[in-house]
Amino acid sequence: MKKIFKFILNTIPRPILIRLSIVVRPILAFLLKGSRFTDPIDGKSFSMFLPYGYGNQRNNVLSPSTLSLERHRLLWLYLQNETDFFTSKEKKKVLHFAPEQEFYKRFKKQTNIEYTTTDLLSPLADVKADICNLPFEDNAYDIIFCNHVLEHIPDDTKAMQELYRVLKPGGMGIFQIPQELSRATTFSDDSIVDQKERAKIFGQYDHVRVYGRDYFDKLRSIGFKVIEEDYTAKLTPELVEKYCLAKGEIIPVCFK
Repeated sequence: MKKIFKFILNTIPRPILIRLSIVVRPILAFLLKGSRFTDPIDGKSFSMFLPYGYGNQRNNVLSPSTLSLERHRLLWLYLQNETDFFTSKEKKKVLHFAPEQEFYKRFKKQTNIEYTTTDLLSPLADVKADICNLPFEDNAYDIIFCNHVLEHIPDDTKAMQELYRVLKPGGMGIFQIPQELSRATTFSDDSIVDQKERAKIFGQYDHVRVYGRDYFDKLRSIGFKVIEEDYTAKLTPELVEKYCLAKGEIIPVCFK
């Protein structure tokens, strides 16, 4: 199964994968029903989660029902337990880059947010836009989600400046990235052009860097106040295992 998933991820373009997953998802959810692991996003439980990874495959990480990964489930729990994102009576404007399927329909249904999605390629995007040159006004959004996007962007400084520009004063942004916390500084090398080599070094063929601990300080240099939220430390080990989370993963919670 791991080889099959690896082949699919590395050969089928992401926009097509998104469309195909709509058909495949209910079949997988039915076949893998059980009680060992639970997806907190929809509350459904399974005998196993699916493997995932463009290079090295991780076991028990992809939820059969929502297709969420560790980072998605962690973010959901954080928003649910530590913020008023789902419960606020004050309507907030939300901008979501490269919207994840497991969030898209649920956020769209929320009556307490005005929800806009954006991306260059995603079929789920309301607005087709370049993150380095956004068509939105200054100080326009209360909340911005931009998760696992910046590692694809050659000029991430410009992208961060645009995120800061369109976020309202006092607004919150969550900008998750794949990160090696053991690495002090971010690594990039444009001379590596072979896709297999890029996948091996950067974790995915279309990534342009591996972020280190200095990622948080780079956000601060743009002007953000950054909270390095180690949310798995606030959960019991039993819940971390049951929800299939990545222990020690940091959520970058940014404020303007």
